[in-house]
Amino acid sequence: MSEMTAAEVAARRKVMQWLFGTMATQVVGVSARLNLAEAIGDEEAHVDDLAKAYDIPAERLNRLLRALAALGLCEERSPGSFALNDAGSLLRRDTPRSLHYLVLLLTEPVMQEAWLNLGTSVRTGRTAFEDLFDEPVFQYMANKPELSQLFNAAMSQRTRSDGVAGSLPEHYDFARFTSLTDIGGGDGTLLAAVLAEFPTLKGVLFDTPQGVAEAKATLDGAGLSDRCGVVGGDFFDSVPSGSDLYMIKSVLHNWDDERCVEILRRVRAGIPPEGRLLIIEPVLPEVVSSDTARIEAAEDPYMSDLNMMVLIGGRERTRTDFEKLCGDSGFAVERVIDLPADVDFSLVEARPV
Repeated sequence: MSEMTAAEVAARRKVMQWLFGTMATQVVGVSARLNLAEAIGDEEAHVDDLAKAYDIPAERLNRLLRALAALGLCEERSPGSFALNDAGSLLRRDTPRSLHYLVLLLTEPVMQEAWLNLGTSVRTGRTAFEDLFDEPVFQYMANKPELSQLFNAAMSQRTRSDGVAGSLPEHYDFARFTSLTDIGGGDGTLLAAVLAEFPTLKGVLFDTPQGVAEAKATLDGAGLSDRCGVVGGDFFDSVPSGSDLYMIKSVLHNWDDERCVEILRRVRAGIPPEGRLLIIEPVLPEVVSSDTARIEAAEDPYMSDLNMMVLIGGRERTRTDFEKLCGDSGFAVERVIDLPADVDFSLVEARPV
């Protein structure tokens, strides 16, 4: 058999990389659960010292750390001596853009088990998680307080690290509005970032009672409690009325089209004629290969799309998809604003019709 060409080597390497992907995920997840990044700290740490601290075999821990180094999350500077790099520091809980809780959430055994049943969702149209555990994922988490708290912490971390909050003030003119309602805004991390940049804007944070449980601490910490109200409720029943701008980030992708239309119709019922709706979600290109310059990170939205299929029954959407959702809900899409290329999200602005 002849030697492989460079193209064949590259093709094989790419396939093997993804075949080993599930193993890499477990390496990262176990490292986060052990809090290895914090144990290594700001300096180098030797595996023997770490093993003593954890009371685990040094030989096994060394192999885990070397795998972590091979993934680019730490460096082995001399045999058995490891130091964090920028990527590995994201596994610490005490860094501003930490992904620690998001790693814990996505590597939770129930989440991983659902992904092992991706084929079920593809073949049958059913949600793998619900098939396995006999209830929708949000209901499952509501009955597991620790998992629910982890979910809220992970979503807050994702908001702080996904680049949206830092990009919004430069790409959208919030100053032309008087009141902003954030639908499904969780602990208020994103809304607080917007209000801090626009001091004349008043805010309303709306989510489930569990979702807004940490909101007071967020708003108090940002000094914004005097101009931001917090409302707990269910956006399938109603949303607070009266704001001239409604913002909804990373919510619609959780639901199928029918449920999204229900949510948006509740917004339509409360928005004034001159108001605007701002949907913040990834906007997938109509054809995958048509937008490759923007999408080295396009794997993230496409994997998120499948994650929605497996866990919840939702999906990521194209501009055409958003135009249809809005049209069916009493809105018309006015424009789609792309955020910087290193941010996976776009802004879909719609007006009531």
